[in-house]
Amino acid sequence: MTIHLAEHYGICFGVRDALALAERIAPREPLTILGELVHNPIAQDRLEDLGVKQGAIDDPPENVTRRVMITAHGASDAARARWQATGRTVEDATCPLVRHAHGQLRQLVETGCFPVIIGKHGHVEVRGLAGDFPGAAVLETVADLADIPAHPLYGVVAQTTQPIDRVLSLVVALRESRPHSRVRFRDTVCRPTKERQEALRKLLREVEAVVVVGGRNSNNTRELVETVRAVGLAVFHIERPEDLRPEWFEGIEHVGITGGTSTLPETVAQVRLSLLEMASQLQEVH
Repeated sequence: MTIHLAEHYGICFGVRDALALAERIAPREPLTILGELVHNPIAQDRLEDLGVKQGAIDDPPENVTRRVMITAHGASDAARARWQATGRTVEDATCPLVRHAHGQLRQLVETGCFPVIIGKHGHVEVRGLAGDFPGAAVLETVADLADIPAHPLYGVVAQTTQPIDRVLSLVVALRESRPHSRVRFRDTVCRPTKERQEALRKLLREVEAVVVVGGRNSNNTRELVETVRAVGLAVFHIERPEDLRPEWFEGIEHVGITGGTSTLPETVAQVRLSLLEMASQLQEVH
């Protein structure tokens, strides 16, 4: 069995920097992260070992420490101001690319556009984007078009971890459903997400099955899984090397590995080593 690593995989700079910031602060003073800093259980375990507490962006102030942190997924300006007004020291780990998406949406609204966010309903990043524009519409599937009110001008941005092909198809669907309206679209899907999807599509030409490493509640990791499923190849979504099972790879000669943008490089390396050991054992059996 041959193991193929995707050209681009794993943790992005926004998540990496957010983790590094939390790990610098936590040994010095108590810290509460307002949400899940990264959608990755191994990284979460690391933070818990440092004594980091996890809260929520809408927690009452008395439930958190004096120093709080906004996650890489960002938050609305209103939420950020609310925490600052409580006297808490607010560390902002918002990814610069998420911050860019906020800025693009604000610019569109300021020019008279009705705000539309292409993304997953209820996702923390989408909630942050919509938080300063209570009437904003979230467009996750074509079915959501029916809930978008009529308007002569729509301004559209995307959750940064959405697959760009899906985003573009939904922009087309919005335009077709509103032929008498204008649609201004700003592509805010982040480069790391695009790179991991592009690398995976290239990998799919070389393998019979793919192991996707990342948190179960990581949106971009699940999107990688769905990309594999869409072409009909076997896909195994795992969070840790211990999740691997030798029987999954019986009769398979080429296996690919990729990881979501919250997945630590050392976790992918451990998964690769585990797969190589399994390949050796399977060879001995046969």
